[in-house]
Amino acid sequence: MFHGLLELPLWGYVVAAFILTHITIITVTVFLHRHQSHRALDLHPVLSHFFRFWLWLTTGMVTKEWVAIHRKHHAKVETVDDPHSPQIYGINAILWTGVQFYKKEARNQETVDKYGLGTPDDWIERHVYSIHPTLGIMLMLGIDLVLFGPLVGPFVWGIQMVWIPFFAAGVINGIGHYWGYRSFEVPDASTNIVPIGIIIGGEEMHNNHHAFASSAKFSVKWWEFDIGWMYIRLFDRLGLARVKKVAPKPVIDPTKQAVDKDTLVAVITHRFQVMARYARYVIIPVLKEELQKGDESWRSVYRCARAWLVRDDSLVTEASRRKLEKLLEGNSRIKTVYQYKQRLQALWGKSTATQEALLQSLQDWCKQAEATGIKALQDFAHSLKGYTLRTT
Repeated sequence: MFHGLLELPLWGYVVAAFILTHITIITVTVFLHRHQSHRALDLHPVLSHFFRFWLWLTTGMVTKEWVAIHRKHHAKVETVDDPHSPQIYGINAILWTGVQFYKKEARNQETVDKYGLGTPDDWIERHVYSIHPTLGIMLMLGIDLVLFGPLVGPFVWGIQMVWIPFFAAGVINGIGHYWGYRSFEVPDASTNIVPIGIIIGGEEMHNNHHAFASSAKFSVKWWEFDIGWMYIRLFDRLGLARVKKVAPKPVIDPTKQAVDKDTLVAVITHRFQVMARYARYVIIPVLKEELQKGDESWRSVYRCARAWLVRDDSLVTEASRRKLEKLLEGNSRIKTVYQYKQRLQALWGKSTATQEALLQSLQDWCKQAEATGIKALQDFAHSLKGYTLRTT
């Protein structure tokens, strides 16, 4: 009487719980996040409806509400209007009670109506999934009791119930904007928690996602692994999914010697990769060179300066900015490469400028960078000319 239909050893119950929660994670990342929120891929109606049904059983979340809250997060990221920013509300509040922030925003009908457009609105969504979310959760409890028995069933069900609230609402929304490494200096605090995205379906690479929100693939570096992308490729092979967009990969033609309109469009399209390369091949080498030459009193400042120099200006605190200004006043080479970084970033901020004006600005930037006498900057300016949208 204490066993359900599946009488398993202890490790078998652990595996069963992992499989059930893993299906939920994949449902959230593939269906809710990449498909519904960002339209990065299309899903076959059968697979799409399975995901909706599974969400109803295991989370009780309403697709329109989740999508609306996530889209608003991107639109208002790191501001007082962001539904769940640890930079605003504190890391502990989001990490441990993130689901409460989700529930609060879900009650904001203005958010749901404005940001939830294009989500499922058929009969079953209106009359079952969105109206009776608790019913699905109770049905899942009944299924777990039948499968695993009255002793283990509630335990497995409990794990299912806390998995998404903690890992999605807490870890991703909290730690994913607070701690980790950054591959791209986007104007928000998003981070990649770890490069191996298995436990949370690839959502671990949150900084990559904020850099390329409409990409169906979250891994960017060769050493990063996104299990959500692995499933998408599998679904694609089975005819159940169609990828619409992934992060663009820069193409550099070493034989190209002139900055033209193709160069301009390519540089703006790949602006996050451009700035990542600028940090790697210009700022860091120059900083290391100056560190070797500086006396002991400057060494501690130099060691901290790397983050200040590469980070988006909007994320540098006032105290750090004052220290950075002190460093720049005392070192003309570092000041030069920092100023050229700011000038390059300003190119894609000139939304009202004509293409001809932007092209002239980029041409001037390359010409003047090559005239600085700083080899790392000169080499980068030369490589920038090779950016192209054409395949080579």
